[in-house]
Amino acid sequence: MKCTLMAAAIVVLAGTPALAHRLDEYLQGTLIAVEKNRIDAQITLTPGVAVFPALLAGIDTDGNGVLSATEQHAYEDRILRDLSFKIDGRPVTPHLLSAQFPAVDEMKEGRGEIRIELEADLAGGGPRRKLTFENRHESRIAAYQVNCLVPRDRDIRILAQNRNYTQSFYEVEFAEPAAQRPPGTAALLLVAGVALLWRRRQSWQRGREKER
Repeated sequence: MKCTLMAAAIVVLAGTPALAHRLDEYLQGTLIAVEKNRIDAQITLTPGVAVFPALLAGIDTDGNGVLSATEQHAYEDRILRDLSFKIDGRPVTPHLLSAQFPAVDEMKEGRGEIRIELEADLAGGGPRRKLTFENRHESRIAAYQVNCLVPRDRDIRILAQNRNYTQSFYEVEFAEPAAQRPPGTAALLLVAGVALLWRRRQSWQRGREKER
């Protein structure tokens, strides 16, 4: 999924210009890809030099200057708890696909990015749907940006995008083909009626042949 999102980034449905990376902000950029029955998301978190010491203290809990696997997993869980996805008003549970942490020295210099990749299955719905995304992670120092990629599936169309001022809240409305549904009661009755008429016609024809 990482390669897909990176390759598709050139066709982002952008609603606002990119944010500059300020030294006193924790830049969190999210790319969302809407697919049939699922969504993919990639979140890139880049701490500014001024906020990195405080951020590192919250991740490197033993204070040894190295992010262990346990500390990384704990931080991944914190990020997931601060995210919210909903489809048509119903909560959606995202699943972590991968997480990449740069070297501490890179983040200290303002160059390192933490990358989180997620996916979530979507329950079936109507032809017009609304996905809502909220990011509350480190809201005191965060600068958020959210964009949606042009769907690879041409049957899916992005209809509208809405964001609040800080982009901590984002929603995208999209259209997709209605799922094929089993025949309704009326259709079943029609088929049964046709079958009954056919059987009666066959019986009538056999009766006429016997009379001859």
